[in-house]
Amino acid sequence: MNSKHKKTHIVRKFSALIFLVLFVFVILFISITISGAISYFLINLNILPSLSAHKYPTVLIFILIVSLLIGTIMAVIGGDYFLRPLRALSDATVEIASGNFDVQVETKGLREINCLAKSFNEMAKELSSIEKLRDDFVSNISHEFKTPVASIRGFARRLKKNDLTEEQQKEYLDIIISETERLAQLSGNILLLSKLENTYRAPEKTTFSLDEQIRKSILLLDPQISKKQLELIIHLKQTEVTANEEMLQHVWLNLLGNAIKFTPKGGSISVSLTSDEDVTMMSVSDTGPGISEEEKQYLFDEFYQGDPSRSTEGNGLGLSLVKKILELNHGQIAVDSIPGQGACFTVTLPKVSA
Repeated sequence: MNSKHKKTHIVRKFSALIFLVLFVFVILFISITISGAISYFLINLNILPSLSAHKYPTVLIFILIVSLLIGTIMAVIGGDYFLRPLRALSDATVEIASGNFDVQVETKGLREINCLAKSFNEMAKELSSIEKLRDDFVSNISHEFKTPVASIRGFARRLKKNDLTEEQQKEYLDIIISETERLAQLSGNILLLSKLENTYRAPEKTTFSLDEQIRKSILLLDPQISKKQLELIIHLKQTEVTANEEMLQHVWLNLLGNAIKFTPKGGSISVSLTSDEDVTMMSVSDTGPGISEEEKQYLFDEFYQGDPSRSTEGNGLGLSLVKKILELNHGQIAVDSIPGQGACFTVTLPKVSA
């Protein structure tokens, strides 16, 4: 525990102790005042002996009994009021134990109980997000894994036969390797997307060079660029942003990867980065087949793939991830495309993510 937390703990402990002392003092003061007033009233009615009659023990015993009675009643009422949030927490804990992670408790009452309630609510949200993450992952995995698994199984069975040529065996093995790589990418993307969709905490931010990050992303994809003999037109202004660096890396790799995938051999890809005082804009343009207006409506939906002929080259999660990551970093993405004339994706980011 660091010094700051120690000081906070001491302050909380001291304030709770002061409150408890004040609570007891108030009960004693009120009970003694009320019992004294009642005694005075009864003495004036000659029900109790007057103090001048030297009956002090009788009066004191009466005051003590009345004080104890009033103090007990006030302690029960006050205790019930202050313990009500703890009972609510206890009931909510039972709900959590039974598997209901959507339960929340009211954050009111004493500061200590209020802090406990806030911590409990955060814990419940995190447990709920983990449960949703597990359910989404299992549901998506079971749905999307069927095709590649069936493909692997089919080609593996074919390889068991002895009537295949060496060329056919090599072709089938390449297909199996490709499908296993696709499964690995699919599981990773589904897990990341589910995690992003169910997160309740703002991503950690650092200040870094965005133009340098984009250059590194291009270098990572250089083998694919060289294979298709693509021309790269790069204009990157030196820019620093404050956002989640790891998340944004996924954005650039996805957008550049899509541009490479859909650009024909010998085509060109343009990458530009501009900025002003508050906003940074990054665009990726290609000379591919373009995107129709109908496809634009579903472009950022999960598992949507506009070109069925390329379904084995991806899993339809890339742009969904891009959109979610940009939302978490307070950015936006827009697409401008005319069928047959390529597409241009433009990302807008604040220089300092809110």
